[in-house]
Amino acid sequence: MSLLVLDGVTKRFARGGRRRRERLALHDASLELRAGELVSVWGQRRSGRTTLLRVAGGVVAPTCGAVRFDGRDLRERSMLGVPGGIGYCQREFSSVIGEAVVEHVAAPLLGGRRTTAEAEAAAYRALRRVGATGCAELEPDELDHGETIRVAIARALVSGPRLLLIDEPAVGLAPTASGAGALYRLLESLAHDDGIAVLTTVDEASGLCGADRALTIDAGELHGQLTPPAPVAAVFELDARRARPSA
Repeated sequence: MSLLVLDGVTKRFARGGRRRRERLALHDASLELRAGELVSVWGQRRSGRTTLLRVAGGVVAPTCGAVRFDGRDLRERSMLGVPGGIGYCQREFSSVIGEAVVEHVAAPLLGGRRTTAEAEAAAYRALRRVGATGCAELEPDELDHGETIRVAIARALVSGPRLLLIDEPAVGLAPTASGAGALYRLLESLAHDDGIAVLTTVDEASGLCGADRALTIDAGELHGQLTPPAPVAAVFELDARRARPSA
């Protein structure tokens, strides 16, 4: 069973002062993701790539069609920030939350049953997972581009999501092995080693490298292999005695 399913999703936005015009951001888009998959979507500006992620996460509702996470329509229940739900990466950090990065990463866990100490311990684990432990005591405005996106990923991971959504992760990073390349390897590891479904958008073709499926979006229409490949059938060895020809 697929973890995320977009079924014939169309999204229109009203435009103009009197909202008499419409902008078609997504048109009849269908997509399925399984746990442990990294799927990258390439598209130019205004292609609908950001809207695709926002709809997939339940941030905005589709005009028509359905979005289901683990079989449940996201219009029935939000799964953002819920343990085992959806992690949506955002690069903005509000000064109201706190001063240090670790406070921002821990924030999604506060207000529930976690103590501040427990939430910060989980935040340190998330920062370690993304290679940003050294950023814990910095303030968000001290971070460079690479550190900012890693901290954003850590904040999305701290609640233990099964689906991670990230828009243009490598923006502002040099297209080198230590820059964008290292970040894409992190996303591969989150999918293949941690079993998280990762859906990301990119504006450079190099961002498609390492993805299990590479899709394109143009004028709100999604193209490519929209469903996961069928699992390889198990191969069983024949019993040697049964395979041996009779005398």
